[in-house]
Amino acid sequence: MSLNEKSMVVLKGIIAARLAVLREEIGAGTARARDESYGALTGGVVDRGDEASADLIADIGNAEVTRDARELRALEAALERIAKGEYGECADCEQQISYERLKVEPGAPRCIACQRMAEQRSGQPNEPRL
Repeated sequence: MSLNEKSMVVLKGIIAARLAVLREEIGAGTARARDESYGALTGGVVDRGDEASADLIADIGNAEVTRDARELRALEAALERIAKGEYGECADCEQQISYERLKVEPGAPRCIACQRMAEQRSGQPNEPRL
């Protein structure tokens, strides 16, 4: 069953809203990384504990921006699939991806079964977990 027009309108709206949020978060994250000095992160007094904390804060910030950029690319790819009339079709088995899955993960290129197999083949989920 392919997606109907009403479903596509809803999904396009979800994608547009999420893209706006991601662009804002990426911009804020990169600005924050650029503006925060190492001294500000350590509180001005540097010891090994402060260094480790500052490194952790910086790493988490970088991981968040990387995660957001990955999701942004997936959503932009979904928009390309919409334009080509291929949106909602699993990249592996070519079966229809469920509307419920697309509402939750609008950039999903695979159905749940194929995504599970892809994750098992790679030995880990597609996204890093903090």
